[in-house]
Amino acid sequence: FKEMNGPLIETEFYNFDVLFQPQDHPARTWTDTYHLKHPTHGKLPDDLVVNRVKHAHQDGGRTGSSGWGYTWDPKIAMQLMPRAHATAVSARQMVKGIEVPCKYFTISRVYRPDVLDATHLIEFNQLDGFVTDPSISFRTLLGMLKLFALEIAGAEEVKFFADYYPFTEPSVQISAKHPQLGWVELGGAGIFRPEITNPLNIETPVMAWGLGIDRLAMFKLGIKDIRYLFSQDLKWLRQPRIV
Repeated sequence: FKEMNGPLIETEFYNFDVLFQPQDHPARTWTDTYHLKHPTHGKLPDDLVVNRVKHAHQDGGRTGSSGWGYTWDPKIAMQLMPRAHATAVSARQMVKGIEVPCKYFTISRVYRPDVLDATHLIEFNQLDGFVTDPSISFRTLLGMLKLFALEIAGAEEVKFFADYYPFTEPSVQISAKHPQLGWVELGGAGIFRPEITNPLNIETPVMAWGLGIDRLAMFKLGIKDIRYLFSQDLKWLRQPRIV
């Protein structure tokens, strides 16, 4: 895998628009996403990419889709925000350009308004990535996710659930069984929709995933409260083993 990087402060274009998430989607509102007070707007890439993304949203562009059927607004796409998911890094990499076949990953800090509890933080880390190759399928993705949960997270049991994300179809949620908390969602995955890949001139299937690193750490460290990962308790910090 090659490592990819992106800025912590991102435009909605990479965080949402490239990923075919409509501009009126609830995830873009203040209840689900942070925004910058100053400066409020950034820059978009070259017009060719922007226009292809625009038409994918409005009428499907060259994908055969009908799109979302609204008038796409570049000012909304230019709004700045702390990235809400590491998939924004994948979007930026695909816009930049890739060679086929390829495998990319990133470990990135992300921010979302949420209620703090034993399994949720407002500032956390994600392992995101994508693979593209003519031979891959949804079954390839499921096999890779299961292997990751068993070997990296140390989970003993894994379950898959059908899910929905605006940017993948089909989509899946992966959960692993924690000894104290029971079944815990590790992340989501799926095959990028053609409304994403086609405007970026990617003709092969792309399987993508986003996993919560902090929840993986809970399994490896054997803790039952995710907030301990950011603890200032020196006594506790000296106790956990290195994993």
